[in-house]
Amino acid sequence: MRCIMLLLAIALIPASLCADDIAAQKAESHVKPSLAGKWPNADKAIESLTDCLGDLAMRQPNGASYEFMANLLPPLRYVEASFHHYPIALSAPCAALKARYVSNGSAINALARQYNWRTESGIPVEFLIGEDECSYGADLAHLDGPRLAKGYLPIVSNRYRHGNAEISQEVFCGVESPYSDYAVVFVRLSGKGKIVARMQEMIKEPHKFADGKIAGVDGNVRLWVSDGWGVEAGGQRIFAWLKPNRPLYIAVFTQPANVPLPKLDGAAYQSQRAKCVSTWEKLLATGMQVETPEKVVNDAWRATLLGMYGIVSGDEMWYSAGNQYSHVYVSEGGDAIRALGLWGRGDDMRRMLNPLMDNQRDGLWYNQAGKKLAFMSHYYQLTRDASWFAENRDRWMLQVNRLINDREPANGLLPREQYCADIVTPVYSLNVNATAAGGLRDFAAALEDMGEHEQAARCKHAAAELRAATLAAVEKSEFKQTTPVFIPNALFGEEKPYDRLTSVRLGGYWNLMAPYILRSDLFKSTPREDWIIDYLRSHGGLCMGMVRTHPGGSYYTVKQNNDDLYTIGYTQTLLRRDEVERALVSFYGKLSQGLTRNTFVGGEGTCQMPYDNFGRQMYLPPNSASNAFYLWMLRYMLIQDWDLNSDGRPDTLRISFATPRLWLADGKSISVKNAPTAFGLVSFEMRSRLGKGLVVADVAAPPRAPARMLIRARVPRGWRVISARADGKLLPVDNTGVADVTSMRGKFRVSFTVVRATP
Repeated sequence: MRCIMLLLAIALIPASLCADDIAAQKAESHVKPSLAGKWPNADKAIESLTDCLGDLAMRQPNGASYEFMANLLPPLRYVEASFHHYPIALSAPCAALKARYVSNGSAINALARQYNWRTESGIPVEFLIGEDECSYGADLAHLDGPRLAKGYLPIVSNRYRHGNAEISQEVFCGVESPYSDYAVVFVRLSGKGKIVARMQEMIKEPHKFADGKIAGVDGNVRLWVSDGWGVEAGGQRIFAWLKPNRPLYIAVFTQPANVPLPKLDGAAYQSQRAKCVSTWEKLLATGMQVETPEKVVNDAWRATLLGMYGIVSGDEMWYSAGNQYSHVYVSEGGDAIRALGLWGRGDDMRRMLNPLMDNQRDGLWYNQAGKKLAFMSHYYQLTRDASWFAENRDRWMLQVNRLINDREPANGLLPREQYCADIVTPVYSLNVNATAAGGLRDFAAALEDMGEHEQAARCKHAAAELRAATLAAVEKSEFKQTTPVFIPNALFGEEKPYDRLTSVRLGGYWNLMAPYILRSDLFKSTPREDWIIDYLRSHGGLCMGMVRTHPGGSYYTVKQNNDDLYTIGYTQTLLRRDEVERALVSFYGKLSQGLTRNTFVGGEGTCQMPYDNFGRQMYLPPNSASNAFYLWMLRYMLIQDWDLNSDGRPDTLRISFATPRLWLADGKSISVKNAPTAFGLVSFEMRSRLGKGLVVADVAAPPRAPARMLIRARVPRGWRVISARADGKLLPVDNTGVADVTSMRGKFRVSFTVVRATP
């Protein structure tokens, strides 16, 4: 590991010892020579210190849009593995065992057989097509797909043409026992031409084939097949010549098992498919329901939400599946669990809290403690469930005592700790102290509501002290000679400003810490908040509204990539500040360029420079926090509950505050039902009748009245709101279409009068 990954430019070791390494990192941050100049949009995005593509999207007639941003670059497609094309994880909801479907249809349970893909499982089954038996899906010019059933269900289909063969696949994982126990993947193959399925397993004795089952000498079934297949090569290879309207079927056992099986035919396949549809649709039917005028937006929230349940293992919110991230990470897993809560899955949030609370990584004690308090506070705000806290007192007291008792007397800060998980140098961390101060403040308010007055007072007092100590440390640490002022994560002069954040790894990691610092609210509504945001925007920190980084390894076409799942704190801050147009750049940037097309799979990192005409690279998909980022943004575009007075208790509810303008084009509507908030469930439906000079909103207010409740009609450019009424009362309206409905209770209707805007 290079020294720059381990050592900041601090007094511990002279910076000159790493000078060669820093120079090498800057050199490798440029595009690989073979690709330079081939993708002007990517070249501009990589070289620009500002978010040039995001700025371009904002200048469109109604701001950023999916259509515009999707055309900027080819989609995500490739991964660092021998199977090359991104994998789609398939399982029953929350199942421990996951299957892997390679997205171009080339294989099920293909193995990377490399360290960062450890935890992968299954015996690879590859598909070959045509008389010359070429790899299925190899020529992307002839591949249609993949796509999801109904646009969002984890039933994947594609169609591929090779020579005279044209074959379609449809695959899904069984959701009932025993199929869910062994991650059995059902496959329907239809069309015309030769198709081969070949198991890649070294065996000493031939498999046994009987009654449609191909089993090893141990009796455990590997493949379960319908009539119509030929079997050869010791049972490791099956083949058929497909004919139109005569599909054949295969079921692949990710974990071989000796279980009773019926005959596999069309009826059996359709029965299991129907159960798969029913199971996932039932999961979607609970919680918050959202309908927008954009199908891709609606499909994406359903697919990313279901995708998270495909990553969860039991009660554990894994970071990913089938690779080194197949376990719990506190920061990222906490955001994913909170996304479930925001979308009305409070029961699931509850059962996943304990594994998160019990997870601990050496060197990150205080980092994780502050975030755990924030997670618990958010859980209480959304659910008002005091019983979990009564049952888990030891768990939360451990975190409270750690943050209160371990502060250093000399400076009032928490002790030195790793810069972050990947940079092990111990520093006085702004991220750690700011997050801890905010977590203690919020947790104090939750404890007070639950009657834990003594502990609430301790937390509140400690939060105030830690906040003051952190601000004092920042005053001594910030670099006022830069424009804008640079606020380091490593305090007391141990981190210097970066000219280009993504030219070196440490700058990339500051870029990932900055959104956490913003999210802590330490600098809320102050110039320091402005400085951090401006530094991100002016020093290469953003691309299409998503934070960037400098990844390791030689795989990527360029080492200035996006790590969009860490953007949540930035977009949350934008939405609180009502910087809607910039927040929408992040939203559509994520939807179009941070998720795979039509399947909505995200990774930890994504590369801006295309690999070829068909796609770009991504790192270790799927990713629960990547999915969560999209879900957080959409929820807060529609419903916002903010603590604007910084006392730990949300006080302001904003409804339909950051929606794209075209969602209220004439005849369009937006619907949100049963959205959990700190004030209780909220619902609204907003309908545009621009031709009649109206936008009408029907609202079901929450049971606990916020100190302030606002609703906005963001009409297309060329229109403006001039007045609003509710229950016959004229409401105050500002020039952005916001009406104050603080006095309203229960169900009510707001009618906005709109007119053509004068040039």
